[in-house]
Amino acid sequence: MKFLGVLGVLCGLAFPSAALDRHAFTFTRYDLNATIEPGQQRLGVRGKITLRNDSDAPQKNLALQVSSTLNWVSIQFEGKPVEFVSQQYTSDVDHTGGLTEAVVVLPRPVLSRQSIDLEVGYEGTIPQDATRLTRIGVPADTAKHSDWDQISKSFTAVRGIGYVAWYPIATEAVSLSEGNSVFEEVGRWKQAEAQAGMKINFSYSGASRAGPPTLFCNGQVSQLGSTEAGQGYFSEGTCTWQPPNSAVPSFLIGNYDVLDKSAVNISYLHDRKSGADDYALAVEQVAPLISKWLGDHREKPGYKAEVVELPDPAAAPFESGAMLLAPLTGDETTILLSALRQMTHLYFPSPRTWISEGLAGFAQANYFLNEKGRDTALAYLRSHRTALVQTEKENLASAREGSAETSLIKAPDEFYVQTKAMNVWWMLRDIVGDVALTAALHNYNSRDDTSADYMQKLIEAQSHRDLKWFFDDWVYSDRGLPNLRVANVYTSPIQRGGYMVTVTVENSGSAGAEVPVTVHMSQGEATEQLIVAGNSKASVRIVAVAVPEEISVNDGSVPESEGTSHTYKIEANH
Repeated sequence: MKFLGVLGVLCGLAFPSAALDRHAFTFTRYDLNATIEPGQQRLGVRGKITLRNDSDAPQKNLALQVSSTLNWVSIQFEGKPVEFVSQQYTSDVDHTGGLTEAVVVLPRPVLSRQSIDLEVGYEGTIPQDATRLTRIGVPADTAKHSDWDQISKSFTAVRGIGYVAWYPIATEAVSLSEGNSVFEEVGRWKQAEAQAGMKINFSYSGASRAGPPTLFCNGQVSQLGSTEAGQGYFSEGTCTWQPPNSAVPSFLIGNYDVLDKSAVNISYLHDRKSGADDYALAVEQVAPLISKWLGDHREKPGYKAEVVELPDPAAAPFESGAMLLAPLTGDETTILLSALRQMTHLYFPSPRTWISEGLAGFAQANYFLNEKGRDTALAYLRSHRTALVQTEKENLASAREGSAETSLIKAPDEFYVQTKAMNVWWMLRDIVGDVALTAALHNYNSRDDTSADYMQKLIEAQSHRDLKWFFDDWVYSDRGLPNLRVANVYTSPIQRGGYMVTVTVENSGSAGAEVPVTVHMSQGEATEQLIVAGNSKASVRIVAVAVPEEISVNDGSVPESEGTSHTYKIEANH
């Protein structure tokens, strides 16, 4: 009979009308017990998950997915085993490039908005695996520095969705070879889990001459409670994520020395204290700057950032919440940029990705502005725009331009949001000025940020400017990028001396922008700001005290779809 039940599931899924909706259920609660055996690279999980049917129709089938190196052992509903089919499901949301999916058939349909509890069990190994990268052509040696997740005797660190599906998820198949599909699917999952809660009880056994290990998770450090177990020990600890979308559920277990500073705890590997000292100095240097620029909005007074050293000096850093996993190596600039991003996240928590991630990038660009000048800051901004321009072109090609679904407040692709939002904050500062923007950011309160226009109103109150046009084009909707050119220039002599230069700028893009228009003279230059709405022209008059020779529009402060240089040579007899 069990075979017939399973066969029924497979046959049912073969018909399009009964296609499995992997986005129908939202995971609202995880209460799991995880056992880690580093010697065998094993992870065993048992516990309960709560799911809510957020579709508009009753659902009798659902999908549960974990990494392809893990296997489903049991799934129960109301204390009784349910029928399920376990299958391999190709998807790059996991480092192996695949998932083990359990297609579950429930004894009765779950009504719309109804929740259910499932008792689940799965186990297997989590070795280091970079298959999803190598199969799209990334050299193996490079790939391993990016997908470093693993459970092993020497190193145990596992990140969540987007890296390793070590807790149950339900996603559609996506591939790194298909543009931003992986980032978008992971982003959709995080948005759906915005109100979820997760509690994991960890148990860990092993042998180490360095003594009991430390458990790192959720931006916190917790010494595992340990007992003697023959020649080794048995340890236990608990981690909670509330909600799990604000910090990717990740854990690391290992033996570290600790450097405890006022704003940061740094856990470093034995005999590598110099790297910890360098990072601590960077934090001491940038923390006052972040507080000055953005204010100190830490959720708890004295709340610290957490840094844990990765053993691979070439490993790609990973940040989740207030915790940074990274090698403590690199030059001074690299370390400072990392500290700027982490301290921004610590000092300015926000439920909105475009605010928290955008300000982190803005803080890095602002540091270059203050230390090395505007040209260096603009070069830094331009170096991060290639992916943004490409994504906006793809949105335009797929008729998604102007859509709220790809706007900064809704777009699921975090990397796209990070890059675009960094530029948005830079443009806002150019529009309203340092004083007004800083005052608005200091007045921010994440608990009051319950409406999409909250930040707009804060900035408008300080700048006394109507910014609805800007937020409509850049934040609330995705109107792509501007495309600017000098359409016309007219010069006329002024009776008292000098020239009046009238510059007309055309914007063939759909997003409006305020851009600098500069008249370059034989001696010096003069600049005025000009707002050019999407698909329109606008003019500005600039007084030139000497003979005008050239006009330039946009110094790189505004991202454009073409990204070309905009100059206009003024003929001598113009």
